[in-house]
Amino acid sequence: MEERILELLQEKERSIHELQALLALNNSEGFTVLLKALNHLEDEGKVVRNEKNEYLLIENSNYIVGVLHINKRGFGFVIIDEESEDIFISSRDLKDAFNMDTVMVELKKHQTGSRKEGRIVKVIQRGQTRLVGLLKNAKRELVFDAGEFCYKDGKPSIVLDDEKVKINVVLEKEQIKDLVEGHKVLIKLTSKLKDNNYKCEILKILGHKNDPGVDILSVVSQHEAHVEFPKEVYDQISTIETEVDPKEIKNRTDLRKETIVTIDGDDAKDLDDAISLKKLKNGNYYLGVHIADVSYYVQEGTELDKEALARGTSIYLVDRVIPMLPHKLSNGICSLNPHVDRLAISCFMEITPQGEVVDHDIVESVINSTERMTYNNVNKILAGDEKLQEEYNHVCDLFFLMKELAQILQKTREDRGAIDFDTNEAKVLVDEKGKPTDVVLRQRGESDRIIESFMLVANETVAKHFKWLDLPFIYRVHENPKVDKLRKFSTISRTLGYTIKGSLEDIRSKELSKIVEASKGTDEHVIISTLLLRCMAKARYDEQCLGHFGLSDEYYTHFTSPIRRYPDLMVHRLIRTYLFKKKLDQETLFHFASIMQNVADQASSLERKAIDIEREVDDMKMAEYMEDHIGETFEGIVSSITNFGMFVELPNTIEGLIRMEDLVDDFYYFDDVNLQLIGKRTGRRFKMSDKVKIKVSAASKREKTIDFQIVGMKSNKKKKKTVIINKRRDKKPKQKFKRKRR
Repeated sequence: MEERILELLQEKERSIHELQALLALNNSEGFTVLLKALNHLEDEGKVVRNEKNEYLLIENSNYIVGVLHINKRGFGFVIIDEESEDIFISSRDLKDAFNMDTVMVELKKHQTGSRKEGRIVKVIQRGQTRLVGLLKNAKRELVFDAGEFCYKDGKPSIVLDDEKVKINVVLEKEQIKDLVEGHKVLIKLTSKLKDNNYKCEILKILGHKNDPGVDILSVVSQHEAHVEFPKEVYDQISTIETEVDPKEIKNRTDLRKETIVTIDGDDAKDLDDAISLKKLKNGNYYLGVHIADVSYYVQEGTELDKEALARGTSIYLVDRVIPMLPHKLSNGICSLNPHVDRLAISCFMEITPQGEVVDHDIVESVINSTERMTYNNVNKILAGDEKLQEEYNHVCDLFFLMKELAQILQKTREDRGAIDFDTNEAKVLVDEKGKPTDVVLRQRGESDRIIESFMLVANETVAKHFKWLDLPFIYRVHENPKVDKLRKFSTISRTLGYTIKGSLEDIRSKELSKIVEASKGTDEHVIISTLLLRCMAKARYDEQCLGHFGLSDEYYTHFTSPIRRYPDLMVHRLIRTYLFKKKLDQETLFHFASIMQNVADQASSLERKAIDIEREVDDMKMAEYMEDHIGETFEGIVSSITNFGMFVELPNTIEGLIRMEDLVDDFYYFDDVNLQLIGKRTGRRFKMSDKVKIKVSAASKREKTIDFQIVGMKSNKKKKKTVIINKRRDKKPKQKFKRKRR
């Protein structure tokens, strides 16, 4: 019915009685059904009512639906999509909306500036229903995450000091009886009371603030990420054997005698890809990319599958991994551990010395990994480490052959215009108590590039195979950057000495890649890469094969990580259904076609959430690390310029803010075209990639912020002086009042 209502409203706005007549809902029951459908469409933000009480589509009204992002200073912006301009919302126009809520916005008729302004008229969906807090005082007064706990009308109330969620949280007295000072708790908003009060319940005591890992658990819980697996999942996996079923091996291509290796990080436990490689007599390379056959164990519609879909991806944090699949699978039967039989889906590719895939085959296989190698050891072997070469002499030649093919594939990608965003990536090291001890750069060596090249070509091959079959499928897509963002990049890169020639309207990735390549080895390289990355569209999943701009590839998917990414698991499921089981009937095709876009959208959303969690935890730990370095000096480069100051990045990627008010040698104004800060009196300029010497002035683990000041910057402001013009004391005696005795 709802779809029919939307079709009717496409033509024009209509009253409820018009809709009733057009839908032939003539009795009271029909009217009730219609009313419920209209209310539901209103709640979803698809239709609204005008002043005549007529229903119309949201896109035909003066209302807009988007996601609210609230600034710490109280105002917010509603983001519609990547193409649309953000809408400014003042603090007085927020109504009762929270940060990350999906809201309906009414555009203001009279705009005060160049930016669109609006007011929130309705919260369509809460983006945040859970809050994490700290019990600081277990006596009469309690504090919840820097807010005060007090008693009102006999009931405890919590006033949050969260700058983005300004509400009064009300709890029943009995809910705090088990709490002690220092407890971190997770609460859920249950209902809105009068004024700005919200009734809540305590869902879980996360632990004491000083317990190792509770700070990270607090971040994860705040984002409502799944941590514990439900009992139903554990019940299901209890029946899964820890060894491969011998009966299953008979139906597969047996690769157990082949030389196959895994190459991963030192601490990796979920090994989902392995490599084999041979040189053929015709001079071509025969590359085998063997991926854990997760779809064999995780079948569609099971409790395990539902939980994997709800998680979407594994989340990698400084002290733990929150896996998409339980450890029995992710670290056990699905992990391609050495010297044990494991089920896999293998993609074999014949590749020419020019880097062209001329033939391929995708098969069910069983493998027995020869060696579990690490990036560090393979890098050392390739660099000539004789001791390691001797230890791994049975696979040593394989690594040099891998290097040979990887270089060919890398050149092929470069020639077609793939952009190498060679940005620095940091790792926070923590001790057993979770305290950060160092922040170091992740070293990207030859072996990293080898595995990256092989995974890319496997993903491309699988995507191309199914695109040509024209079957329901899921792809990894990366659309062309928007022209307005490219214009900004072009302007800024010009100030750094790099000019984009030609039109930006239909730019090719190859043109942008040239700038990145030209900047390599210079101080501007990281800035150029970061700026270009910022103007790119976000990569996402889609049922349509829209190509990948960054890779300059017409066909691309994610096939190589089914242990940690649900789209990869879905790709494996489709391979199993279409290729191995040969199920191509209309019912099967209709089923996958009907769910694919929803799966793609959910996976994209959960991927973004995982990135946010990982970034927030890193920011928190970096700030905690810098709390021990306040007053120390470092050298960094200006990484970003804003109207409120500039960010400086240290060599280990730690970034801090130099606020505008701390630039004390002059009055600086913001050049928003060239992204510069310019001194009004001195003409001194700060632009991106400038080297500056800074001092750490402040750091806050709680706020996840770091503040810098420029070393040696002397204030140009004149000190105010007080001139004493009369030192004489007033000799007039003070009156004394005598207390009368009674």
